[in-house]
Amino acid sequence: MPSSNLMSFLLLLCYHLLSAPFPISLEASTPSPLQLEADALQQSGWWSGRNISQHCQWKTSIICDASGSIIDIFVDWALPAGSTLHNLNFSSLPNLVSLYIFNSTLQGTIPPQIALLSNLTFLHLSRNHLTGHIPLEIGNLTNLLELHLDDNMLTGRIPLEIGNLSRLSKLRLHRNLLTGTIPLEIGKLMDLEELRLDRNMLHGTIPSQMGNFTNLFWLSLSQNMLMGTIPSTLYRLPVLSVLDISGNRLSGVIPPEIGNITNLRTLSLGDNNLTGPFPLEIKSLYRLEQIYVQNNALMGLIPSSVFQLTSLKELNLASNNFIGSIPSEITHSLQFLNASCNMLTGSIPFNLFDLISYQYWLQIDLSHNSFNGPIPSMSMGSRELHGVTMNLSYNKLTGSIPDFLIHFQHIDLSYNSLDGPLSNEFLHHFGVDVVLDCLPRHYRRNRRLRYQICIGTGGFGSVYRATLPIGKVVALKKLHSSEAAKWETLTKSFQNEIEMLKELRHKNIVKLLGYCLHKRCMFLIYEYMESGSLFWVLSNDTEAEELKWNKRLNVINRVAQALSYLHHDCNMPIIHRDVTTNNILLDSNFDAFLSDFGVARFLDVESSNHTVIRGTYGYIALTLEWWY
Repeated sequence: MPSSNLMSFLLLLCYHLLSAPFPISLEASTPSPLQLEADALQQSGWWSGRNISQHCQWKTSIICDASGSIIDIFVDWALPAGSTLHNLNFSSLPNLVSLYIFNSTLQGTIPPQIALLSNLTFLHLSRNHLTGHIPLEIGNLTNLLELHLDDNMLTGRIPLEIGNLSRLSKLRLHRNLLTGTIPLEIGKLMDLEELRLDRNMLHGTIPSQMGNFTNLFWLSLSQNMLMGTIPSTLYRLPVLSVLDISGNRLSGVIPPEIGNITNLRTLSLGDNNLTGPFPLEIKSLYRLEQIYVQNNALMGLIPSSVFQLTSLKELNLASNNFIGSIPSEITHSLQFLNASCNMLTGSIPFNLFDLISYQYWLQIDLSHNSFNGPIPSMSMGSRELHGVTMNLSYNKLTGSIPDFLIHFQHIDLSYNSLDGPLSNEFLHHFGVDVVLDCLPRHYRRNRRLRYQICIGTGGFGSVYRATLPIGKVVALKKLHSSEAAKWETLTKSFQNEIEMLKELRHKNIVKLLGYCLHKRCMFLIYEYMESGSLFWVLSNDTEAEELKWNKRLNVINRVAQALSYLHHDCNMPIIHRDVTTNNILLDSNFDAFLSDFGVARFLDVESSNHTVIRGTYGYIALTLEWWY
């Protein structure tokens, strides 16, 4: 072949070789699905510092299937500031079955793209800072078994599309800011076992369609604004264990059909507007452990069978209109009993304290009723009852205070008609505060002893009415100890009052009978003034009418005599500096006595004028005294 022809052939061959398309490897240029999943983890920024290529070996926050594809994401730590669900590329996680991001400070909204997780079975986003609405697209996740969006700040309505999640067994939307009504479509979720919509701002009525939940064991709609009556369909739920619809505006009665929910363990209907009697059929609920019906308008007798439910641990009947008495047969399983603020009468059950032999933690509150008779005895041997508290205040109990009460953690017997001496052990165990709250109350119907034991409260202390063992009635002024910052000032005031009154002897100055200055307790004991303070008498129409003009002039005269004595007849003049109507006390004859020398002080007559202002505002003109 001539050389020219050879050259032409080679050029033609090169042209064809160079112009022919090169084969392109798709595997080399397009990331694999597994690589896309790893990239999604990397781009989220939630696993910084970890080897993303080894994510299937972590075995904690990431779980993969046999092919190496991510099926579970588990996050329970605080994510970087500003982290949102938008950081996660859902389109790269087609095989994800569980997405669990719990208590991780997750912010922002729930993106509609979450519907791309078509295989998702468990979606748990509880205890984060999520805001905005629940996206309608969440209804496309038809494989969901559990949807937990509770403890966030989600707003808006519950989407109707949630009714598409026919496989759902657990729906938790509680502790959000959801509004609107409960959608009727929720009744389509026939497999629901747990439904929690509590602590939102839902209104309207409870859908009767909830009676379709034949597998439901937990229903909580509490702390919303639901109205109307309790639908009768709820009483057909065969396996319901927890029914909590408290804290709403529900009305009507508790029907006898409630006895059909024989699997019920917790019944919470408190803080509503329910009326009528407590149904007798409650005795059929033998598994009940907790009953809360407080703060309603229930009336009539409390069925004795309620107290005999053998599994019952907590019973709250407070603030209703129940009448009658509490039966003596009370289940020994009871740990919490509150029947306060009703119209119960009769005596305290004689075996009430036998409950204590079965429980180391017990709370009993029968206050604000009309129980009478003595505090029952305790048949069992005494033991330390550090967890037992009891409130029997505001009743009509009589008799003495038994010594076995010293074994309780706390007691309140105030506002009764108890009397008799208190043992040293009782005083040592509870201190002065509890002692004062247990003193006699049987004079409370006398209008001149209007405060019963608590006569009044001032800036430095509270004054109580007390009876000494010899029968003498006295006033006891106890120093407030709750404000530690003011303790030094108050202590000085108490000491000052003692120093003043020890030196004073005048018929119109209240007598100091005794005192106690101890770091744990400071109190003064005075003569008792039956008519109280001049301020109270003048502010009470009935008392003021009895204080005729001649008696008022007598009050002025006697106070003037007391001040004259302080200024001119003492070895060293004394300025009271707080002559107010609260500090002028009246006895049963309306004779006046000057009291409260907490800010009084001796005056050195050799010194120049004194213009230091002390005392009660509004009375400074009376307490500002000039001396030359």
